[in-house]
Amino acid sequence: MDFEKRLSGFFEDSIRAKQDTRAYALPQLVAAGQRMAACLKNGGKILSCGNGGSAGDAQHLSSELLNRFERERPSLAGIALTTDTGTLTSISNDYSYDEVFAKQVRALGRPGDILVGISTSGNSGNVINAMQAAHEIGMGLVILTGRDGGKMAQMLSDNDIELRAASKVTARIQEVHLVFIHSLCDLIDCILYPDN
Repeated sequence: MDFEKRLSGFFEDSIRAKQDTRAYALPQLVAAGQRMAACLKNGGKILSCGNGGSAGDAQHLSSELLNRFERERPSLAGIALTTDTGTLTSISNDYSYDEVFAKQVRALGRPGDILVGISTSGNSGNVINAMQAAHEIGMGLVILTGRDGGKMAQMLSDNDIELRAASKVTARIQEVHLVFIHSLCDLIDCILYPDN
């Protein structure tokens, strides 16, 4: 097997997924960044959740907000709902894994906050339940999906935003999601701290 050729194909597929996504996603990406910046400016917070690699992405987003992205600026309110093992395991044990994010959203979320729900398939049950909880509270949604957007895409209200990666391959979707996250962080910084 020609390993270099195989890996070169990974690069080509990743580039193609990003180019295909860029062709239609920029307006939604700008709108999401503006909405998230407005939320933070008004004293709100960004909650994020996902499973597996998407949990890592949720944590990546919150760490970029809480610490910094590429410029010096004050910390911003971001909470990854994927990090508290005591909470995750107690909810899973006492209720169900499908409730691990929804119960946290109900406890921590407030009207005007934003939930960033991440799922490559768009069908993660616990993220879907978190979205329902966010709607009940009056939170906004920014969801990162792939493939056809799944059930998550069908749940959106007019005030919600979907950022969908143009791929059906989980790894390529995750790579596009990382570009989404970095783009959102840059937009938030440019909007809130234009002089930094």
